[in-house]
This record gives sequence, C-alpha cells and structure tokens, in this order.
Amino acid sequence: MLEQEGPAFVMFSTAHQIVIVGLVLLIVLLFAFKNRWTLQPRKAQQIERLFALSLLGMDIAFYIWLFQTGRWNLSSSLPLELCSISLVLTIVLLWTGNKHVYDFVFYAGIGGALQAIATPVLDLSFPHFRYFHFFFTHAGIVLVALYFTWVKGCRPTFKGILKTMLALNVLLPIVFVINVLVNGNYMFLRTKPVNGSLLDYLGPYPWYIVSLELVAFFIFVCLWLVFRKRRSG
Repeated sequence: MLEQEGPAFVMFSTAHQIVIVGLVLLIVLLFAFKNRWTLQPRKAQQIERLFALSLLGMDIAFYIWLFQTGRWNLSSSLPLELCSISLVLTIVLLWTGNKHVYDFVFYAGIGGALQAIATPVLDLSFPHFRYFHFFFTHAGIVLVALYFTWVKGCRPTFKGILKTMLALNVLLPIVFVINVLVNGNYMFLRTKPVNGSLLDYLGPYPWYIVSLELVAFFIFVCLWLVFRKRRSG
C-alpha cells in the first residue's frame, strides 16, 4: 500500500469550500464581462490555445507524478473517466472551436465536472499537486464550456443533447469491456465510488447505471433550458 504523501482530502472542508466559492466567483465574473471582450480574433485564439496548453501540461504532469510515485496502473490510471474524456475534448475545443465537440463538453463536461467538484473522488488535499490538478482541470472544463457559450456565441441545442447521449452510450460498452479486461472501474460501471456521491441515491448495481442515464438526460435538459438561445420578440 502506498503511503499518504500529504494531507487527506475531506469533503466540504475549508480547502474544498474555497474551490467551490472560487469557481462560483469565476463563473459570475465570466458572465458579468461576457460582452466586454474586445480582443481581436487572432489574439483570442492565442489565449484559448495557451489555456489549452496549460490544461494539457497540467494533465501530463499528473501522469508523470503517477509514474514517479508508483501509482500508475492499468486498472485506474487510463484516461477513461468521463471527466478525463471531457478534458481531452475541452483541449480540442479550445484548439479548434468545433461545434460537435462543444456539444459534448457543454453537456457531459459541465454535468460531470460539477458533480466531481461537488463530491470529489480525491485522496490528497491542499497544498499537494494532486489537489491543484484535480480542481484546475475540472473547473477548466466548466469555464471553457461557459466561455464558448457566453463569449464565443455557441448555443446548446436539444439535438446536442441527443448527440451527447448517443456518444455516451457508445462509450459505455467500450469502457465496460476495458474494465473487465484490466479489472478497473472506469466511469464507475462496476461499483460505486468509496466516497459519497450521487450514485448512492440511484439504487444498487447495475440499476444505478440506468438511473444515472436518466439523471444525465434530466441535467442536460435543464442546461439546455437555461442556456438555449431564446427567440426575440
């Protein structure tokens, strides 16, 4: 068993509350200044790509840390969690501005990242590197999705919900097979997380997976209703 390398993370501790409050403040500021971005398209693209590189660099550093500390293994270290996939697509979105990628990042990214921030599956707390990696990448997913919505003018559509649900249901059986092959639990398809989470309220295995799909669809619809483009007049 690996020794604890730093202070243990405690849900809703001061270190956790600071992140939640900080993210809320950043979202409020992003919304408040959404119409005041005066950067030229080329300059905006440079900043977007710089942030993409910062997310990529942070994640590369995370995998280097996993290797250096002997934590890396096939059963838990592959980028197959929903937020890991969303992070990769967030980087792609920042680099390309692809609308299809935006749909997934907006719905699955925001939904998954907010759940992860609220109930983190995290063992190490401030000031450990893992604490900063976890919350920087998850908050980045949320902020990028909102940036593309409020600043770049992208708008979620109901068709985007259907595409995201289809993509998730294509991913699930693939990830499940990988879980069986490597004895993993990616996307929590074999058991619930040890720490408390939303899954605790969604029934026993395997029914919580079905319940989670319904919850995901409900969350996606709520996001669409809040952020969709409204007809003028």
